[in-house]
Amino acid sequence: MAVLVVATGNPGKLKEMQAYLADLDYELCLKPETLDIEETGQTFLENACLKASQVALATGEWAIADDSGLQVNALAGAPGVYSARYGTTDADRIQRLLQELDGETNRQAQFVCVIAVARPDGTIALHTEGICAGEILHTPRGQGGFGYDPIFYVPAYQQTYAEMPASLKHEISHRGKAFQTLIPQLMAIR
Repeated sequence: MAVLVVATGNPGKLKEMQAYLADLDYELCLKPETLDIEETGQTFLENACLKASQVALATGEWAIADDSGLQVNALAGAPGVYSARYGTTDADRIQRLLQELDGETNRQAQFVCVIAVARPDGTIALHTEGICAGEILHTPRGQGGFGYDPIFYVPAYQQTYAEMPASLKHEISHRGKAFQTLIPQLMAIR
């Protein structure tokens, strides 16, 4: 079984990636706690590649990283790569976004996820992108999920991410779509 180091210190993200990659012959593990990687990229792709490359170089193992966020059309793609830093809590981030959209009729948005896999020498072996289009609601709905999930509405399913069963979100989300594209490519490089 090959080792694949996940470029995160978050056990929740490790568990999520394990669920997506369950049928593959990889042992996933967290990056070393002492390894901090500053996300200096201007795009999701740059940040995912930076994290995967740095973790691979530091550990000498294959590494996987993702970067994702919310892009709102009326805000010229913001919060984008700064989605997680748009406030100190999920509630703060949602409140800030709703305030910035106050009075705005164009509520179109998309969640984007880019996943990168790096070889032990730090070179990028592959990367994929998943996008889920939706709209930003005026008020939160639903109790599930995290982050912007309660205000991200997917018209095709008439639900926010926070209202969806986990299995549906797992399948149709930006991250789910990125992993669906990644899995055959990951199997091909083994």
